[in-house]
Amino acid sequence: MEPREFPVAHLKNETLQKLQALENELREQTNEEIVLIAYQNQKDGQDNITTG
Repeated sequence: MEPREFPVAHLKNETLQKLQALENELREQTNEEIVLIAYQNQKDGQDNITTG
């Protein structure tokens, strides 16, 4: 199985704000430093949010 590369997604400002709000919500719930990362699926060219 070939390793796949996923470039960082270029998100619209509104989408980025939603992602950051979710990070904050998860930090509050878990009391941990949570970081979410968005990668783009090269196959379909659509933004896919992936946690990392």
